[in-house]
Amino acid sequence: MIGNLTLDQLRVLVTISDAGSFSAAGRSLGRVQSAISQAVKALEETHAIELFDRRKHKPTLTAVGEALVEQARTVLASADRFAAIAAGTRMGLEPTLALAIDPLVPTEPLIDSLRALQDTFPNLPVSFSTEGVSGAERRLRDGSASLAFCLLLPSPPNDLTVYPVADSKLVPVAAANHPLARLGRKPNRVDLEAHVQLVLSNSFGAEGPSYGVISTRVWRFVDLGRRLDFLLAGFGWCKMPPYVVKPYLADGRLVELDISDESIAPVRTLPVYAAHVRGRQLGLGGRWLLDDLRKRLAK
Repeated sequence: MIGNLTLDQLRVLVTISDAGSFSAAGRSLGRVQSAISQAVKALEETHAIELFDRRKHKPTLTAVGEALVEQARTVLASADRFAAIAAGTRMGLEPTLALAIDPLVPTEPLIDSLRALQDTFPNLPVSFSTEGVSGAERRLRDGSASLAFCLLLPSPPNDLTVYPVADSKLVPVAAANHPLARLGRKPNRVDLEAHVQLVLSNSFGAEGPSYGVISTRVWRFVDLGRRLDFLLAGFGWCKMPPYVVKPYLADGRLVELDISDESIAPVRTLPVYAAHVRGRQLGLGGRWLLDDLRKRLAK
């Protein structure tokens, strides 16, 4: 019961609209036509409205009837979702699966697994967020995310349970018209220190630890796309994921800087982890997603 409404009355109203008549709705619901008529009459009398125009040979929805049919559809869909989430919870499915991802972690490997997750658990609410550096890790700790995909530099902390899922490599790049790209030789530490370095930072005030920052002039960004804009405009240099800069390297707008000295600007691969807080076990959906992703990556 919703106020003076029942879900059954709303279902009758929607079925009449879909079936085209009272008698067809009765056949669809397995009820006599008089029971259908009584349900509609109760709705009309309770709310002092006319849902159907009965002056014609075949009752048709009035303007308010058409509007309320759409509202009834919404209510019924919400009720069905309510029941589905409750049923899922009984079988171990979390009420909602909140995911967080660091900006340097590629989302492409996750897409197929997320699509498969939605096909397998269509009624599992999933939220997805990307923030600044360490944002995914922070969301795990404050409880706003249950599973994160992150780099965890310099090493995984002890309060997280982690699963290596992939490797990420950052490429040092600059715009083709940037002085570093036109040196004619490998840039050294002095060269790099003299130019603005575009650095990803966190989104909650403090600068936090800096990894791979060597320039004395640093511009900080939370958003990877915004940093790319400034990189292409020639404001500085930085290390970017290959999947982001590949098209710009191909068309010549960006140039990869030949930095082979790991002590200057590390270009080694970095492990990408799936992580959750130790002691906060993943629900059925989170475990299924993690297992599916690892199987796909193993292939």
